[in-house]
Amino acid sequence: MRAALDTIAELGFAKASFAKIAKRAGLSSTGMISYHFDGKGDLVAEAMRDVLAAAAAAMGPRIRAETGGPARLRAYIEANIAFIAERPTDMKALLEILRNNAGEPAWFLQSISLLEEAFREGQRAGEFGEFDPRVMAIAVRQAIDGIHALLAAEPRTDTAAYAQQVVRIFALATARS
Repeated sequence: MRAALDTIAELGFAKASFAKIAKRAGLSSTGMISYHFDGKGDLVAEAMRDVLAAAAAAMGPRIRAETGGPARLRAYIEANIAFIAERPTDMKALLEILRNNAGEPAWFLQSISLLEEAFREGQRAGEFGEFDPRVMAIAVRQAIDGIHALLAAEPRTDTAAYAQQVVRIFALATARS
């Protein structure tokens, strides 16, 4: 998977062939890859699942350790941005995969649905103010995903400061009046 992610991140989705992935992995032919995967789509879907599983493993405990909607939202934002900062190559590959509608394009909708439900629960509990949970979920996800382009252009971006500002923006946007 490492060779696939590195190749996609470096060359882009369209140019990341089995041959180029095999070469990066130090394999003499593509046979070993094609033995395990039915095609590029199958390989890419597995690579995407690996990155998403690593993200869930890194972020989940941090988010679940918090109680209450606002604290979980803060942890969600901080953990996402920290993961992106720690694994820029994986995230660049993941964005390439998603941009090319390969792998599991339903990921975005699933992440939005989870955030939307968390906002609804927080509103029912009186922890959040009045707003459209779906629109807020999309805004949060886009603010998190926006760091990708910034890191590509400015790799030395202070991601902790970025996270702090995003947390502040959404704390204000979701607060009770």
